[in-house]
Amino acid sequence: MPSYLSPGVYVEEVQSGARPIEGVGTAVAAFVGFAERGPFHQPTLVANWNQYVQLFGGFVEGCYLPHSVYGYFSNGGGTAYVVRVGGAAAGERTEPAAPVPAVLGGLRVAALPSATGEISVEVADADGENPPDDRFKLLVRQDGKVVETFDVSTRRNIKNYVVNQVRERSKLIEVSEQSGTTLTRPDKQSVMVPAPALPADAPVKVDTQEYVGDVADRTGFGGLETIDEITMVAVPDLMSAHQRGLIDADGVKAVQLAVISHCEQMGDRVAILDTPPGLAAQRVRAWRQDEAGYDSRFAALYYPWLKVFDPVSGQTITVPPSGHVAGVWARSDAERGVHKAPANEVIRGAIDLQISLSKGEQDLLNPIGVNCVRAFPGRGIRIWGARTLSSDPAWRYLNVRRLFNYLEESILLGTQWVVFEPNDDRLWSSIRRNVTAFLTEEWRRGALFGRTAEEAFYVKCDRDNNPSESIDLGQVICEIGVAPVKPAEFVVFRLAQFSDSTSLVNE
Repeated sequence: MPSYLSPGVYVEEVQSGARPIEGVGTAVAAFVGFAERGPFHQPTLVANWNQYVQLFGGFVEGCYLPHSVYGYFSNGGGTAYVVRVGGAAAGERTEPAAPVPAVLGGLRVAALPSATGEISVEVADADGENPPDDRFKLLVRQDGKVVETFDVSTRRNIKNYVVNQVRERSKLIEVSEQSGTTLTRPDKQSVMVPAPALPADAPVKVDTQEYVGDVADRTGFGGLETIDEITMVAVPDLMSAHQRGLIDADGVKAVQLAVISHCEQMGDRVAILDTPPGLAAQRVRAWRQDEAGYDSRFAALYYPWLKVFDPVSGQTITVPPSGHVAGVWARSDAERGVHKAPANEVIRGAIDLQISLSKGEQDLLNPIGVNCVRAFPGRGIRIWGARTLSSDPAWRYLNVRRLFNYLEESILLGTQWVVFEPNDDRLWSSIRRNVTAFLTEEWRRGALFGRTAEEAFYVKCDRDNNPSESIDLGQVICEIGVAPVKPAEFVVFRLAQFSDSTSLVNE
């Protein structure tokens, strides 16, 4: 209490007792996979696709992480954390060995690290009649097709200087002058450009422990434990590693179990899992039941893989759906709220599906928790499932799990002020008031089921659940019950014929 020693008017600020609980974010993803470059094992924050490219490089053949992160942002994802694996445990792996060059007159031509397929370069005459002696044309072929054409010159002080033109425009080759020679116009010829060399220490095996990581070292899943805002975790390159022989089937299962365990332990995030690529519906059913018999309310499984455009090859490739799905979750949260099941939503960037599913095939998969992605005529490619991998009917639906994650985390962070407050009726009343105000707002937004707030939730924090024994132990117990909304998964319209027989009876 302040002391008043002289006459006057005094103003005091007093606490009103109202401490609003703010809802936490629900759309921050974590991705673990292979990248072109960047730090290994440590979670790194990226806010958009351009920032990812600056830190980890662009699209790389055989790596699904870039496509997943790109799909995440293009579908509405916000910030994300990236954990790069596939390198030496000690830290950075060595830089890729320099591409083996081909000689073209006084020029050295090498393939860029991102180049794929069979690359060749042809020298042709420049267009027009009697072109200058320094002018010529470079034709770059990929798998026999001309994909890049450059009108260039050997003169360094003009815009069409061959080295600068190729550096600025080519996505397949790089050109440099040979030291100790005079640069002149090359003869008309065609040369093959060898493929870029792999890194000297390219991984021949990916250890499961590299994914799991360590909390003390802040690596792998262990490093993600220190980041509270993460709400979803995806491992898009896991199946890629298996395809390339970097990890066996047991390792794949071990990593998926590890990410599920991580999400269960944290209690505030959900694992987004991918099925193996190219499997038919019957085979996926067998894989889900026999090989991957996961049972968790903190995991969701999606099938089949998506077909997207690959800027590296210029063709359509198949990628795991987890990254795009994470973006759809984020978009649905922003537009409707976390209580809305993230299904019946279009997947942006998906050109086609690796396998087109029929309703009968989905009938086999939906009951066992496989969320299918379907293509509908005139409606695009949509997520057509919203289940977890839990066998418990109370946690069957994904939106229920994520709504509870949101409510629990929001109340947890919004009531930190309670710690060390006097444990009496005034404290209990304040807790009830603040939690009730928060849940009432969520009910108004449609997150809770009930015609009135009383039907939607209850908050109990009084002498009944805070006896003297609990007070002596320094505990405050607040019991909260909520009725979450559940998705209309099966919409049934019952139609019947009827006749107005009243008139016949009257007659």
